[in-house]
Amino acid sequence: MSIETDTAADIDGDHVEALATGFGEAIAELPVYQRFKETKDAVENHDEAQAAIKEFEQIREEFMLARQTGNASQEDLRKVQQKQEELHDIPVMSDYLEAQNELELRLQELNEIVSEELAVDFGQKAGGCCED
Repeated sequence: MSIETDTAADIDGDHVEALATGFGEAIAELPVYQRFKETKDAVENHDEAQAAIKEFEQIREEFMLARQTGNASQEDLRKVQQKQEELHDIPVMSDYLEAQNELELRLQELNEIVSEELAVDFGQKAGGCCED
């Protein structure tokens, strides 16, 4: 490869990186992202929600361990589901979950636009934000 080709590749790469940075910044300015961030901060600063999250995670972890050893019962599953419902019933948590869902939908729309141009599922191939 010649130096000129390498330089052209660097310029194109720099341009794409600048576009990607701008894309990320534009997403961060979207009202749907701003709402997500605000509701996330509200949950993080809400004592009742934090206590309920901690309790739910502990019960879920116990259930997962019991399931792995074959000792999980339907009652254990119901207990996990009940704690999850209680968590989701906390107003700041339900607001957060709604905002998270709206953001995920918007990011999926953007992923589809990018993926169409690439003829590949960009979000999935890039280790997208919306997959667990």
